[in-house]
Amino acid sequence: MGRRSGDSKKGSGLLRQKPGVIYHFIEEHRQEFRVAKMCEVLGVSRGGYYEWRNRPQCPQKQRKETIVEAIEQIFIQFRKTFGSPRITRELHKHGFTVTQKTVSNYMREYDLRPKTAMKKGKKTTDSNHDHPVYPNLLQRDFHTDHPNEAWVADITYIWTREGWLYLASVMDLFSRKIIGWNISHRLTKELAITALHRAMRLQPPQEGLIHHSDRGSQYASHDYQAILQEHGMLTSMSRKGDCYDNACIESFHATIEKDLLAHETYDTREEAKMSVWEYIACFYNEERTHSTIGYMSPNQFDRQYRQAQRGDMTV
Repeated sequence: MGRRSGDSKKGSGLLRQKPGVIYHFIEEHRQEFRVAKMCEVLGVSRGGYYEWRNRPQCPQKQRKETIVEAIEQIFIQFRKTFGSPRITRELHKHGFTVTQKTVSNYMREYDLRPKTAMKKGKKTTDSNHDHPVYPNLLQRDFHTDHPNEAWVADITYIWTREGWLYLASVMDLFSRKIIGWNISHRLTKELAITALHRAMRLQPPQEGLIHHSDRGSQYASHDYQAILQEHGMLTSMSRKGDCYDNACIESFHATIEKDLLAHETYDTREEAKMSVWEYIACFYNEERTHSTIGYMSPNQFDRQYRQAQRGDMTV
């Protein structure tokens, strides 16, 4: 049978599996490839496969297959980024009664492994400058009760064959939504300023909003600070070299690295820009769930809040 990209690795993994797992794989792909050839490649007999296929299923086995199918659908829907805890939550939302341990066992059995990544180091924070720095008003209190109480901002990097790109992001701590971002091949104050302007257009800030960032020259610059002051925002900055002071936005950048960047090789900067825009707008904000907001996506959480506010106003 023809070999597609990734089949070799998956096939070698299947050879180490129990016959039932291999039969299940053959059943799923019998419309694409000849059964006889799959049995030959995967080291099982045709008779064994057809005996397995024609065998009456017990209720327990039928339930397992239903759960496994749901797990696989969720795993693909969330771009192979979810492990057993989040997939278990999604199953519960769909009415399945199943434990995380069972989900973990099934994922291991069917070789459903969420994406992982080790981030390579590249410096984006230049705190050696003559601009004023500001105290840490946030003090690692990342909980807010309403939108526009606190925003956090940071910059990360993206590698392409054409050279580096830089991603500046602004997150509203209430919903964990990325409300403004910008991508450029230059690490300048304009990179961060454009992301800030986009955040302000989407969610006009209220006076007293805390804007937290590191001490980088982009955020400490006169032009950036002038915008914050003009709109009544309060500047808060992390202590020097302490990434935990800005843990939420650092976590987002680690997430996009794990979910997307570590698994892509971009030929051009434009290709990378389109990929990152699609990830943030269509997946991260709209679909990717967060434990801190009740296992909802940022947009779901934000919509729920605004619907509740409208309901209160009509009472």
